[in-house]
Amino acid sequence: MNAEQVMQELEALGKERTKRMYTANGAREPLFGVATGAMKPIFKQTKIDQALAEELYATGNYDAMYFAGIIADPNGMTEADYNRWMDGAYFYMLSDFVVAVTLAEADIAQQVADEWIRSGEDLRMSAGWSCYCWLLGSRPDQEFQCDKLAGMLELVGKTIHDSPERTRYSMNNFMYTVAVSYLPLHDLACETAEQVGPVEVDEDKPKSKLISAYDNIMKAVGKGRTGFKRKHVRC
Repeated sequence: MNAEQVMQELEALGKERTKRMYTANGAREPLFGVATGAMKPIFKQTKIDQALAEELYATGNYDAMYFAGIIADPNGMTEADYNRWMDGAYFYMLSDFVVAVTLAEADIAQQVADEWIRSGEDLRMSAGWSCYCWLLGSRPDQEFQCDKLAGMLELVGKTIHDSPERTRYSMNNFMYTVAVSYLPLHDLACETAEQVGPVEVDEDKPKSKLISAYDNIMKAVGKGRTGFKRKHVRC
């Protein structure tokens, strides 16, 4: 399939209700409103195709950009490529669920994510923390440096309440993921999450809300989910 054929397929799969939901979360035109699960039949025809992924991502169409992440070759992209994709990721559903997810399957994942965490830019920082969540939730514990992750937990504990909003979401999820999926630091992650307490988000909306990594960790522990690792990061 070429890019034009993929765009036609995506347009045919678009639903107005899904489009409204994506728009409410920050997506902007152009977009069709395609449910992610509905994209799987198209992937069976394209398989992994980095050149096609680049064409689709460059369209600026949200659904095409999402599908680009599904068919991209993570190790076929350089750090410059990932930064270029991040430049086009204008809201969190692209930064955290397309670019960060694709990066999580690349050999340079930690290197790039570390740079993003240090960037000072909300969506890049959010994507960096999110990438570590995808990594920790899928890769063996021995692929990570325990001291490094402990230092990252310390950084979260000191800075989460003063960080930009999307970064707060991802930092909160990082504490949860370390506690659930990286057993060597389970206790430290629990302690950090308890000390951090509820984190306020959605401050730009009529009513903000509080999210709590500690509460979610306790629920996961109660369900026996500690040690959880997913088989695949991308769908």
